[in-house]
Amino acid sequence: MTPSITEPPAGRIPIVAIVGRPNVGKSTLFNRYAGHRRALVADVSGLTRDRIVEEIDVEGRAVLIVDTAGLDPTADDELGSAVQAQAREAVEQADAVLFVVDGKAGLLPEDISIARTLRRSEKPLAVAVNKVDVPEHRDRINEFYELGLAPIDSMSAEHGTNAWGVLEALVAELPELEGEAEAEDDSAIRIAIVGRPNAGKSSIVNKLAGQERVVVSEVPGTTRDSIDIRIVHGDTPETSQAFVLVDTAGLRRAAKRSERLERGSALMTVRSLERAHVALIVVDASEGITDQDSRVASLVLERGCAAVIVLNKWDLVDAEQGARVREEVLSAFRFVDHFPVVTLSAKTGARLGRLWPAIAKVHHAADRKISTGELNRWLEETVAKHEPSMARRGRGRRPIRFFYGTQMGTRPPTFVLFCTEPAAILPSYRRFLENQLRAAFDFAGTPVRLRLRARTRKKPGSGNERS
Repeated sequence: MTPSITEPPAGRIPIVAIVGRPNVGKSTLFNRYAGHRRALVADVSGLTRDRIVEEIDVEGRAVLIVDTAGLDPTADDELGSAVQAQAREAVEQADAVLFVVDGKAGLLPEDISIARTLRRSEKPLAVAVNKVDVPEHRDRINEFYELGLAPIDSMSAEHGTNAWGVLEALVAELPELEGEAEAEDDSAIRIAIVGRPNAGKSSIVNKLAGQERVVVSEVPGTTRDSIDIRIVHGDTPETSQAFVLVDTAGLRRAAKRSERLERGSALMTVRSLERAHVALIVVDASEGITDQDSRVASLVLERGCAAVIVLNKWDLVDAEQGARVREEVLSAFRFVDHFPVVTLSAKTGARLGRLWPAIAKVHHAADRKISTGELNRWLEETVAKHEPSMARRGRGRRPIRFFYGTQMGTRPPTFVLFCTEPAAILPSYRRFLENQLRAAFDFAGTPVRLRLRARTRKKPGSGNERS
């Protein structure tokens, strides 16, 4: 099967990293922007995921806001050094930096050291003096002009005073970002290889590329940056397709991560998914499915990326263990049960050829467009087969009517359905509609976005319609 060729996205979502030394209020500010308190680390299987990255709207512009680890220039222990390396990596990956300092504590040597590092960056930057809640703290704002950074503004993350004003001013300095597709070949399909450390991501890249292009090591976390490798797959020029393989840093397992350390690696994975058409979620089948594997899949789903689940190291799995792993897949990945599963061994190359048709299939699905006529025939038949629960109106109930639907975009396929009472549609019915849509038009392997909007019928003789 030859993958369909589409133009890459015109741009990507800019990333703003919140940085500063520990305990200056970065997480409080992040939660303020996110809209409500979010747990930064949650070891619960299923749909839970690290909330270190949140897509928000800033003056009509989509922005990814990122909570980073506290920068500590004095960290000298092994874990502390690794944490700082990940935090600095997050700053490098960001498009703009919001430097948070503590107005209550005043200017400290650690702030000066961090500012020295940030001054070397040419990215848009702003200094937010936090915890300025009382008049005596406001007098300390002038201390921070010694940092040699501008602009500097006061705020309170806890109470929200001027918190949005600081961010809006910073985002206004961001230029429009162009897409990061390959300049020499816009038809190349970008594949992000994601997963926890030591699952075999780099080994898969090397096998697909046909040579040792990525360092492979038994030490988890060898890959520190995203690495792009361009290859062409196909027997003839007519059937050949260009691919760009993006190897990423592994997201650490629950037993081997800290709250701060996880933030930097998750940011790099999000950045890779922003640039990808397809994601390969690599799992170490010899160790079974972990909560961390589910969290990686949830990041992929959240970013709307088509994906294939790759059970690697299948050569180390016997028949009994294989059956158990497949059961674990059904349970742990139940929220992405439409992602196809491929078993293989990157070490021996066994079953590696199964990846290409799976990648082509999910790439096709993510780019699939459904005509308005087909979509509305499906909608009429689906609602007739199973009508939604009636909406409450005062003491009575009224049936919910669907009028029509239309597709708004691809990658991921996004649809808008117009009905009388969108707020009354139960989550279970939304899932029913999504599952029926996926089955009817073969959207296997790609997230589907379903939006419900209100539409009232035209008033007789009014000639207009209210939405």
